[in-house]
Amino acid sequence: MVVVAGSSWAPSRVQALEKGSKGALLVPASEVKWNDVPNMTGVQLAAVDGDPAKGPSHFLLKFVGGFAAPLHHHSANHVVTVVSGTVTLGVGGNEQKLPAGSVFSFSDKAKHTTSCAAGADCVLSVDSRGKWDVVMDGEKTAKK
Repeated sequence: MVVVAGSSWAPSRVQALEKGSKGALLVPASEVKWNDVPNMTGVQLAAVDGDPAKGPSHFLLKFVGGFAAPLHHHSANHVVTVVSGTVTLGVGGNEQKLPAGSVFSFSDKAKHTTSCAAGADCVLSVDSRGKWDVVMDGEKTAKK
């Protein structure tokens, strides 16, 4: 299954109230607009900048505690910061637990597994260098 982020996931932009704050985006956590990711139970996305379905973007991903994704890859290179929770990534037969504050990146369609420890949701901040997708192992990347 190839899952591509939809373009309807843009958060409401908070209007700057003070002079000199042009170009600022200030969104309190309570106002982040989360949207379910189609065909990915337990995963939500909130776009921050750009459109993940079309190209480079910054967005938040939320995994419900206990979520697990089997071996997969992403077409776009990306850098991720774990904002909350503990994510476990499996790469090349090795697993690494990454608590809040940890950073990781994947490039060249690196295959990996992803899970979120039970008991708390995991929130990730993603800087994707291209169109975001999730390609399960054994499936072909969607044509561009």
